[in-house]
Amino acid sequence: MSIEHSSQSESITWTGIIGDLVLAVTKGAVGYFSESKALLGDALYSAIGAATSLADKLPWTRKRYDQGKKRSGRIESVVAVLISVLVLMGGLQIAAAAIWDLSSDQVQAPEGYALIAIFCSIAIKEAIFQYQYRQSKNISDGKHRSYITNHRYEIYTSLIVFIGVFLSMVGDTYSWPWLLYMDSVAALLMSCIVLRRGYMLIVNAVQGKIAQQELEEENSTNFIDTVQRVHGVITVDDLKAQEQGHYVIIHVRISVNPRITVFEAHDIAECAKKLLMHRFLHVSDAIIQVVPYDAGYPYKSNHDLSDRDLPTLLQ
Repeated sequence: MSIEHSSQSESITWTGIIGDLVLAVTKGAVGYFSESKALLGDALYSAIGAATSLADKLPWTRKRYDQGKKRSGRIESVVAVLISVLVLMGGLQIAAAAIWDLSSDQVQAPEGYALIAIFCSIAIKEAIFQYQYRQSKNISDGKHRSYITNHRYEIYTSLIVFIGVFLSMVGDTYSWPWLLYMDSVAALLMSCIVLRRGYMLIVNAVQGKIAQQELEEENSTNFIDTVQRVHGVITVDDLKAQEQGHYVIIHVRISVNPRITVFEAHDIAECAKKLLMHRFLHVSDAIIQVVPYDAGYPYKSNHDLSDRDLPTLLQ
């Protein structure tokens, strides 16, 4: 994989993070002023997606390796647990507000612009999903399956909120008091979804940490040794194993001879990718980033590099 593909993958991920943050803030503001508890729950759900993706992209939460030795702490689990606690607190708050409204005799339907906000959020979610899915398929970064799963749950939550708000507005229009509680019912359902999401985050933070440590101890050295066997690879500068369900996506940065051509560097990356996926059946994809080898001052200089006849990949 080239540096350009790696940059495109980062851009796709950040597009989803920014989109979820904007939707969370917008839906939260509209839900607060329109007095729609269901829309507030939907805003919290979008915020969860943005927070978990953002926590994974923070530089201190990534698993890195230097010649087979791990250089990471336990901050990733701490961040995951902290997000989970905040999610549970928000879900409990929405559930308490929904139960309070269900037990009250004076319930108001949300304002009409809440329904407009839901329509706009669905349209924006669909646009972001189509962009992420198509771009991910083009660069083959292995994330398109997760985009499909996340988008499916987002559609379900949006439909729950839409039905609740719409029925509540219908009840207010036709003076059907029992329909006024539909927004609160939808909010209660959203709180259950949010609480389940928070619980799953905690479970994944605990069990996933143990599984990730076992995976790192067993496979990190094997991954690096496999890549280093590829002819043309000088060093393995960075390796990250990312779990995707039952499969693993390997992110590797390798150093090659700075005097070889781009075509030769691409062949080295392809050989490393095929070798990893052939030897390890649980590896669904390998993203290889190729950089020129730099021994660093004072071990080499431009003058030494030009005078020395360094062999290329094709010998």
